[in-house]
This record gives sequence, C-alpha cells and structure tokens, in this order.
Amino acid sequence: MDIFSCKIVGWQIYEVESSESASEVMRDICSRENIQPHQVILHSDNGSPMKGATMLATLQTLGVIPSFSRPSVSNDNPYSESLFRTLKYWPAYPENAFENLLAARSWIGNFVQWYNHEHRHSAIQFVTPGDRHAGRHATLLNKRSAVYEAAQNRHPERWSRRTRNWTFVREVHLNPCQHKVEKEPPCEYKKAA
Repeated sequence: MDIFSCKIVGWQIYEVESSESASEVMRDICSRENIQPHQVILHSDNGSPMKGATMLATLQTLGVIPSFSRPSVSNDNPYSESLFRTLKYWPAYPENAFENLLAARSWIGNFVQWYNHEHRHSAIQFVTPGDRHAGRHATLLNKRSAVYEAAQNRHPERWSRRTRNWTFVREVHLNPCQHKVEKEPPCEYKKAA
C-alpha cells in the first residue's frame, strides 16, 4: 500500500509465506509502478519473509530502502491495520474458508478493485485511492470545495459553521508525532534519549 494515496499497489496470495514470494511481489510492483532506485521506503513487519536474504537482496537490487516495525509497538503499521479492518468489515467478506487458492485470489482481486477505484477513503478526504494515486484528487477536492461554498452562500442559514475543509494533504507520515511546542523539531530529527 502506498501510504500517500492509500492505494493497494500490489498484492498476491500464495500457499505459504516466503522471502522468495515477497521478492517476486516487490519486483512486480516496482516494474508496474515505474519505481526508481531510492524513490521509496518499504515499511513492513518483522516477519521472516520480509527480513529473508532473498527479499533483502531484491530490495537492494531495486534500490528500495527497507524499514521495519519496532518490536512490541502495535501501532507501527497504522495504514496496514486500517486496511485489514476495512477488508474484514467489507460486506462481501466470506464467512467460510476459501475453496482453493484461485477462489482466494479472485475474492481479493474484487476487493482491491473496489478499494482502489470505488471506496471513498475518509483519511484522504473521501476521494478514491486510485484518484489520489493518479493525482486527480486536487481537482476533485477543489470542485467539491466550490460546490460547498456555493451552497453555503445560497443558504447561509443552513450552515452553523464554515464548510468542511477540502484542502488536500501534501505530506503523509507513517507515525506522525504530536507536538506540544511549536518550535520543537519534527519527530524524525529528534535525538534518542
């Protein structure tokens, strides 16, 4: 998943987890998304497929920088956790196990299609991940803002406050920290105590 757009950029289902399979998926993603060396950071859990020699060698070859969740920190992958929750609560989530690998892949393919191109994601101001990933979100949000402002101007008595802020977010952080003091440096520049 691309954390800026929330788009699922690659997926696959295999019978077993392995570093080789993870490497295959990553090579496919980099090729399809035209990812250049040192353009992205891959954040993942500490599972053996992600830390295996084959996967790490593939990342090095592709110029993808690996990043791993900290041990015993449950919220180090908030975007993945949010995606898993959306998947589990999708109305079409199966009640029983899949009949076979093909059935599982088919179901996930349908979910990914819906999630990327139909689901209006609340964390990205109710545009689809596909629209945000393709850069169409700015135009959509500007149009939406104009519609809201026109409605408020026509009927100000119906609005108790200003309209919703439809300004698009330009920067996303994996785990943004909360600053209490304005002049405090950003989290990534803080020195460890």
